[in-house]
Amino acid sequence: MKIVELKHVNVKNLAGEIKKGKIIVSLTDTVYGLICDAGNKRAVGRIFKIKKRSLQKPLSVFVKDFKTARKIAVINNEQEKILKAMWPGKLIAVFKARKKFPQGIVCESGKIGLRIPDYKLLQGILSEFKKPLAQTSANISGEPAPSRIKGIIKQFTLRRGSGQEKNQPDLIIDAGNLKKSKPSKVVDLTGDTPKILRRR
Repeated sequence: MKIVELKHVNVKNLAGEIKKGKIIVSLTDTVYGLICDAGNKRAVGRIFKIKKRSLQKPLSVFVKDFKTARKIAVINNEQEKILKAMWPGKLIAVFKARKKFPQGIVCESGKIGLRIPDYKLLQGILSEFKKPLAQTSANISGEPAPSRIKGIIKQFTLRRGSGQEKNQPDLIIDAGNLKKSKPSKVVDLTGDTPKILRRR
């Protein structure tokens, strides 16, 4: 597990690591998050192992823009009009998926959660990588959403020789401690009326 300070981060190199199937802990516009190639079955599976998360709780997906979102999910004109006032931003919108992804991205009912992040680093990675990123908060399932970098490193640091080193992120971007924040709001837009699944 490598730790790199934010000031030394190169977006092109990060995108290259993600293309290789690496798992990265990155600052987002909410909390620190785990990100990887949403289309890489092995990488997505590793995130579930790192977090000790049930496959019944799908990861959401970062997309660069509405054009990408429409390729992945069924989004009507009225939904897009509403979301343009909220994206980029701290909202995960749930739609019917139109594209196949590895297990753990699309739930059994065929729904997928998408978000356009409002953060320069992530937008840079998405532009360079040119594909969606699977994402979730950088913590062990059941633990609080992370804001302090030392706490994140401690959670994911395992004793050498434990045989579990592979269940660690490959790279942590150290942007210091964040102001306390909550994960994104989640709204299901697949029904006749929007349904709030998680408030901020």
